[in-house]
Amino acid sequence: MRALVLASTSTWRKELLGRLQLPFDCVSPELDESPWMEGTSPPEQLVIELAEAKARAAATRANLTDHLVLGADQVAEVAGTILGKPGTPERAVEQLGLLAGRSHRLLTGLVLLDTASGELRTHLDIEVLHMRPLSLEERRNYVAREDVLGCAGSYRIEGLGITLFSSLEVPDWTGVVGLPLMATSQLLRDAGFDPLASLS
Repeated sequence: MRALVLASTSTWRKELLGRLQLPFDCVSPELDESPWMEGTSPPEQLVIELAEAKARAAATRANLTDHLVLGADQVAEVAGTILGKPGTPERAVEQLGLLAGRSHRLLTGLVLLDTASGELRTHLDIEVLHMRPLSLEERRNYVAREDVLGCAGSYRIEGLGITLFSSLEVPDWTGVVGLPLMATSQLLRDAGFDPLASLS
Protein backbone atom coordinates (compact mmCIF):
# COMPACT_ATOMS: atom_id res chain seq x y z
CA MET A 1 0.00 0.00 0.00
CA ARG A 2 1.22 3.49 -0.88
CA ALA A 3 2.24 5.84 1.90
CA LEU A 4 -0.42 8.45 2.71
CA VAL A 5 0.42 11.93 3.98
CA LEU A 6 -1.96 14.59 5.28
CA ALA A 7 -0.72 18.05 4.34
CA SER A 8 -1.85 19.53 7.63
CA THR A 9 -1.13 19.49 11.34
CA SER A 10 -4.72 20.41 12.21
CA THR A 11 -5.90 18.40 15.20
CA TRP A 12 -9.40 18.18 13.70
CA ARG A 13 -8.32 17.00 10.25
CA LYS A 14 -5.91 14.49 11.78
CA GLU A 15 -8.68 13.07 13.98
CA LEU A 16 -11.11 12.89 11.07
CA LEU A 17 -8.68 11.13 8.71
CA GLY A 18 -7.84 8.72 11.52
CA ARG A 19 -11.45 7.51 11.46
CA LEU A 20 -10.73 5.77 8.15
CA GLN A 21 -8.27 3.51 10.01
CA LEU A 22 -5.52 4.00 7.45
CA PRO A 23 -1.87 4.57 8.28
CA PHE A 24 -0.77 8.12 7.49
CA ASP A 25 1.74 10.79 8.45
CA CYS A 26 1.23 14.53 8.83
CA VAL A 27 3.41 17.20 7.24
CA SER A 28 2.81 20.90 7.75
CA PRO A 29 2.82 22.70 4.38
CA GLU A 30 4.12 25.92 5.99
CA LEU A 31 2.19 27.86 3.35
CA ASP A 32 1.42 31.57 3.39
CA GLU A 33 -2.23 31.67 2.29
CA SER A 34 -2.47 35.45 2.00
CA PRO A 35 -1.70 35.71 -1.76
CA TRP A 36 -4.66 33.45 -2.49
CA MET A 37 -6.98 35.13 0.02
CA GLU A 38 -6.13 38.56 -1.39
CA GLY A 39 -6.81 37.41 -4.96
CA THR A 40 -10.01 37.44 -6.98
CA SER A 41 -10.69 33.72 -7.44
CA PRO A 42 -14.29 32.62 -6.73
CA PRO A 43 -14.55 30.51 -3.56
CA GLU A 44 -15.11 27.28 -5.50
CA GLN A 45 -11.78 27.78 -7.28
CA LEU A 46 -9.98 29.29 -4.30
CA VAL A 47 -10.36 26.27 -2.00
CA ILE A 48 -9.15 23.87 -4.70
CA GLU A 49 -6.16 26.09 -5.49
CA LEU A 50 -5.20 26.34 -1.82
CA ALA A 51 -5.68 22.62 -1.20
CA GLU A 52 -3.39 21.88 -4.15
CA ALA A 53 -0.83 24.43 -2.99
CA LYS A 54 -0.80 22.84 0.47
CA ALA A 55 -0.35 19.34 -0.94
CA ARG A 56 2.49 20.44 -3.20
CA ALA A 57 4.17 22.47 -0.46
CA ALA A 58 4.08 19.54 1.95
CA ALA A 59 5.43 17.18 -0.72
CA THR A 60 8.30 19.54 -1.49
CA ARG A 61 9.05 20.28 2.15
CA ALA A 62 9.28 16.59 3.08
CA ASN A 63 10.79 15.48 -0.25
CA LEU A 64 7.95 13.03 -0.88
CA THR A 65 8.53 11.08 -4.09
CA ASP A 66 6.23 8.05 -3.89
CA HIS A 67 3.33 9.17 -1.72
CA LEU A 68 -0.31 10.17 -1.85
CA VAL A 69 -0.58 13.64 -0.32
CA LEU A 70 -3.98 14.89 0.83
CA GLY A 71 -4.50 18.64 0.96
CA ALA A 72 -7.63 20.45 2.14
CA ASP A 73 -8.76 24.03 2.53
CA GLN A 74 -11.98 25.63 3.71
CA VAL A 75 -13.67 29.03 3.46
CA ALA A 76 -17.08 30.39 4.29
CA GLU A 77 -18.97 32.50 1.75
CA VAL A 78 -21.91 34.80 2.40
CA ALA A 79 -23.50 36.97 -0.28
CA GLY A 80 -20.31 36.92 -2.35
CA THR A 81 -17.96 37.71 0.55
CA ILE A 82 -15.29 35.10 1.32
CA LEU A 83 -14.44 34.54 4.97
CA GLY A 84 -11.22 32.77 5.85
CA LYS A 85 -9.56 32.41 9.24
CA PRO A 86 -10.25 35.52 11.34
CA GLY A 87 -6.87 35.63 13.09
CA THR A 88 -8.02 38.03 15.84
CA PRO A 89 -10.96 38.05 18.29
CA GLU A 90 -12.16 41.36 16.87
CA ARG A 91 -12.24 39.99 13.35
CA ALA A 92 -14.01 36.83 14.59
CA VAL A 93 -16.77 38.92 16.18
CA GLU A 94 -17.03 40.88 12.93
CA GLN A 95 -17.28 37.71 10.82
CA LEU A 96 -20.03 36.33 13.04
CA GLY A 97 -21.85 39.62 12.59
CA LEU A 98 -21.80 39.11 8.83
CA LEU A 99 -23.18 35.58 9.19
CA ALA A 100 -25.75 36.18 11.93
CA GLY A 101 -29.35 35.81 10.79
CA ARG A 102 -28.28 34.66 7.31
CA SER A 103 -27.49 31.54 5.33
CA HIS A 104 -23.96 30.89 4.14
CA ARG A 105 -21.97 28.27 2.30
CA LEU A 106 -19.02 26.41 3.75
CA LEU A 107 -16.75 25.24 0.93
CA THR A 108 -13.99 22.67 1.33
CA GLY A 109 -11.53 21.85 -1.42
CA LEU A 110 -9.88 18.44 -1.42
CA VAL A 111 -6.82 17.49 -3.47
CA LEU A 112 -5.07 14.13 -3.56
CA LEU A 113 -1.64 14.41 -5.15
CA ASP A 114 0.25 11.33 -6.37
CA THR A 115 3.86 12.45 -6.11
CA ALA A 116 5.11 9.54 -8.23
CA SER A 117 2.93 10.19 -11.28
CA GLY A 118 1.96 13.81 -10.67
CA GLU A 119 -1.72 12.87 -10.99
CA LEU A 120 -4.11 15.15 -9.15
CA ARG A 121 -7.60 14.19 -7.96
CA THR A 122 -9.91 16.93 -6.68
CA HIS A 123 -13.28 17.35 -5.00
CA LEU A 124 -15.33 20.38 -3.97
CA ASP A 125 -17.58 19.96 -0.93
CA ILE A 126 -20.32 22.52 -0.23
CA GLU A 127 -22.45 22.65 2.91
CA VAL A 128 -25.18 25.25 3.59
CA LEU A 129 -25.66 26.53 7.13
CA HIS A 130 -28.29 28.85 8.57
CA MET A 131 -27.10 30.98 11.49
CA ARG A 132 -29.66 32.46 13.87
CA PRO A 133 -29.66 36.19 14.70
CA LEU A 134 -26.99 37.00 17.28
CA SER A 135 -26.49 40.02 19.50
CA LEU A 136 -23.09 41.66 19.79
CA GLU A 137 -22.86 40.34 23.37
CA GLU A 138 -23.56 36.77 22.22
CA ARG A 139 -20.90 37.00 19.53
CA ARG A 140 -18.31 38.40 21.94
CA ASN A 141 -19.14 35.79 24.58
CA TYR A 142 -18.84 32.99 22.06
CA VAL A 143 -15.47 34.15 20.71
CA ALA A 144 -14.18 34.51 24.29
CA ARG A 145 -15.17 30.94 25.13
CA GLU A 146 -14.08 28.97 22.07
CA ASP A 147 -10.84 29.11 20.09
CA VAL A 148 -12.01 30.00 16.61
CA LEU A 149 -9.19 32.20 15.34
CA GLY A 150 -8.05 29.46 12.94
CA CYS A 151 -11.56 28.58 11.73
CA ALA A 152 -13.14 29.83 8.50
CA GLY A 153 -16.25 31.74 9.48
CA SER A 154 -15.17 32.02 13.13
CA TYR A 155 -17.03 29.06 14.61
CA ARG A 156 -16.51 25.44 15.63
CA ILE A 157 -19.80 23.74 14.97
CA GLU A 158 -18.56 20.55 16.63
CA GLY A 159 -18.38 22.46 19.92
CA LEU A 160 -20.24 25.40 21.43
CA GLY A 161 -20.65 26.77 17.90
CA ILE A 162 -23.68 24.55 17.33
CA THR A 163 -25.67 26.99 19.50
CA LEU A 164 -25.19 29.69 16.83
CA PHE A 165 -27.30 27.88 14.24
CA SER A 166 -30.99 27.41 13.50
CA SER A 167 -30.65 24.70 10.84
CA LEU A 168 -28.15 22.95 8.58
CA GLU A 169 -28.12 21.48 5.08
CA VAL A 170 -25.10 19.25 5.33
CA PRO A 171 -24.74 16.16 3.09
CA ASP A 172 -21.59 15.23 5.02
CA TRP A 173 -21.29 16.43 8.61
CA THR A 174 -17.53 15.85 8.57
CA GLY A 175 -17.31 18.42 5.78
CA VAL A 176 -18.39 21.11 8.21
CA VAL A 177 -15.67 20.09 10.64
CA GLY A 178 -13.01 20.36 7.94
CA LEU A 179 -12.47 17.10 6.07
CA PRO A 180 -15.44 15.55 4.22
CA LEU A 181 -14.78 11.86 4.74
CA MET A 182 -17.19 10.47 2.15
CA ALA A 183 -15.40 12.40 -0.59
CA THR A 184 -11.99 11.71 0.95
CA SER A 185 -12.58 7.96 0.99
CA GLN A 186 -13.75 8.09 -2.64
CA LEU A 187 -10.59 9.94 -3.73
CA LEU A 188 -8.50 7.36 -1.89
CA ARG A 189 -10.38 4.45 -3.48
CA ASP A 190 -9.88 5.99 -6.91
CA ALA A 191 -6.15 6.08 -6.18
CA GLY A 192 -6.12 2.43 -5.06
CA PHE A 193 -5.96 3.27 -1.35
CA ASP A 194 -9.17 1.60 -0.14
CA PRO A 195 -10.03 1.90 3.56
CA LEU A 196 -11.93 -1.40 3.31
CA ALA A 197 -9.22 -3.34 1.52
CA SER A 198 -7.97 -6.55 3.11
CA LEU A 199 -5.25 -6.03 5.68
CA SER A 200 -3.57 -9.33 4.79
